[in-house]
Amino acid sequence: MTVSSRYQSSEYEALATDVQVSLRHVSKVFPGKRGLLNRWTGKARSDYLALDDISLDIQHNKFVSIIGPSGCGKSTLLSIIAGLSTATSGSVWMDGKPILGPGPDRGMVFQNYALMPWMTVEENIRFAVETVYPKMSLTRQKNIVRENIQLVGLNGAEKKHPHELSGGMRQRVGIARALSISPQILLMDEPFGALDALTRGFLQDEIERIWEQQRQTVIMITHSIEEALLLSDEIVMMTRGPAAKIAQILEVPFPRPRNRETLDQYPSYHELKAEMERHLSRETRAVEESRVQAA
Repeated sequence: MTVSSRYQSSEYEALATDVQVSLRHVSKVFPGKRGLLNRWTGKARSDYLALDDISLDIQHNKFVSIIGPSGCGKSTLLSIIAGLSTATSGSVWMDGKPILGPGPDRGMVFQNYALMPWMTVEENIRFAVETVYPKMSLTRQKNIVRENIQLVGLNGAEKKHPHELSGGMRQRVGIARALSISPQILLMDEPFGALDALTRGFLQDEIERIWEQQRQTVIMITHSIEEALLLSDEIVMMTRGPAAKIAQILEVPFPRPRNRETLDQYPSYHELKAEMERHLSRETRAVEESRVQAA
C-alpha cells in the first residue's frame, strides 16, 4: 500500500460532510517584547508567527492526533480550539458556530494534570460538574462523579488527594474530570508525556477502551508515533515553526477495537510509521540546522 494523505495544506479542500470542528486560514502571531533579545541571534525580538494559514476539518466521533517537531505550535493550535487562546487571523467553528472562548462542549486534559491539590479525587471531579451544572441536583452530581470514577478505574481512591496518587492515577482523575461534564469533544495535550512507559501503555489502552464506549470526538497532541497509530483515525502532521503549517494528514485504516500486540501485523502499519518517521526526522533536522546557523 502506498501511504497517502486525505489532503495537503497547500491544496486544502473541505471534503468532509459531517464536520464538527472547522478551522479556516488560522494564523497565530505572538507579539515581540521590547528590550528582550533573541537568545540565538542577540537581536531584538520581533513578532513570532507560530501558525500560518491552518485549515482543517474534523468529523464527528473521530480520534485525531496532531504530531510534529517540538515548537511547531501543536499546543497553540489545541488551545485555540479549546477557546483558551484566540487566532490572530482566520476562524474556528464548532457545529457551525464560531468558537469565541472556552465552553463545556470541550473538555481538556493537560499533561501536568492541573488538579486542585487541596481537593480529593471525587472533589476534583465534582468541582467540574458543579461549575458546569450548578442547578443539577446533588444526587445527580454524585452519580456522575461515581460513574466517571468507575469509568477510569479509580474505585477506592475517591478520598485520596493528588499527592497520594501516582502520575498515572492523577492523569486518570484529569480524564474523569474532563469526561464528567459530558463534552462533545475531548482535547488532550500530551496527556501521557510525563508518565513512564508501562503506565503510558496502560493509559493508552484505557483511552482506547473509553473511546470505544463513548465514541466522542478526541483531538490529542502527541510526540509518539506508536501512540498516534494505536489510537487515531487520522494523524495531522505539522511542519516545524515558525510559520508552522499542516504538511500532511494520514488516515489510519486499522479496524477497532485495536490491540497493541497485533497492530504491527498490518502491512500498512510499517508504511505509515516510516512515513511519520521520515517527516519528523526531516523537520527536526531542519530545526537543529537553523539553530546552528543562528548561533
